[in-house]
Amino acid sequence: MSVSTELTAPVRTVAPAASGRGRRRLGRTAKYVLLIAFVIVVLMPVYVLVVTSLKPPSDVSPGTSWNLPVRWPWESATEGGATGFDNWKAAWAALAAPLGRTFLLAIPASLISAMLGSMNGFVLSRWRFPHADLVFTFILFGMFIPYQAIMTPLVQMKTSLGLPSDISTLLIVHIIYGLPICTLIFRNYYASIPHELMEASRVDGAGMLGTYWRIVLPLSLPGFVVTIIWQFTSAWNDYLFALFLTNVQGGPVSLALVNLSQGAQLANYGAAMAGALIASVPTLIVYILLGKYFIGGLMSGSVKS
Repeated sequence: MSVSTELTAPVRTVAPAASGRGRRRLGRTAKYVLLIAFVIVVLMPVYVLVVTSLKPPSDVSPGTSWNLPVRWPWESATEGGATGFDNWKAAWAALAAPLGRTFLLAIPASLISAMLGSMNGFVLSRWRFPHADLVFTFILFGMFIPYQAIMTPLVQMKTSLGLPSDISTLLIVHIIYGLPICTLIFRNYYASIPHELMEASRVDGAGMLGTYWRIVLPLSLPGFVVTIIWQFTSAWNDYLFALFLTNVQGGPVSLALVNLSQGAQLANYGAAMAGALIASVPTLIVYILLGKYFIGGLMSGSVKS
């Protein structure tokens, strides 16, 4: 007797596609909600700065910091008295000259320290001279010494050398104290460049300087972007060095902004808020223009090729 059996394919249980899409949609929604919440938290101080800068002194008080202006500047301009626009005029009058001096500080400090850091990083990553690691360690010590600990001897050295209390002294200090971080960034970045490129340049007869100038420097754009952004921001926002080494008449915008907030116009919080917004614009522009290259430049030397 023959028995016929009917073979059937096993039934596979598949999760509904709609359920998977729903979970992904829920996760994406939660991510966007968190991002929006973070953006709101970050922008809250900016909102207070903007609305306060548009209020006349008579409308500014701690209890109404979050309120919109009762009278907008263009509405109250015909009524006489102070307006929100007067805050911006007063802030610009107080900060215009210090802004120019700060540009003369931040731009050369970032470019010079980046270039010197690039040279240091190339030598320390490719030229294995005796005690190279020890030299690199001593250079890095400058990153870990608190600035507050060296202010007294720094001021004494400035006085003994007869250096002026203006931007030129501050420029020298920022170049020197920017070298450790710039050297570290470039050393790590140059260590990721394939060694074959260096060997090929030596075969072609190029020395160390020729290799740096023709091979390494054209590949250094990511490192320069990172160090320039870092140094520009540090020099622009510096207050401690400016406080000890310069004065209001020859100092940067950070010193003038504090003087605007605590000086004769103490009661005019709107002018102080407008000044804070004006002083933050250059660094904001730098990050908008170069920010997308910043993370890429940091990561470019993190993995050795």
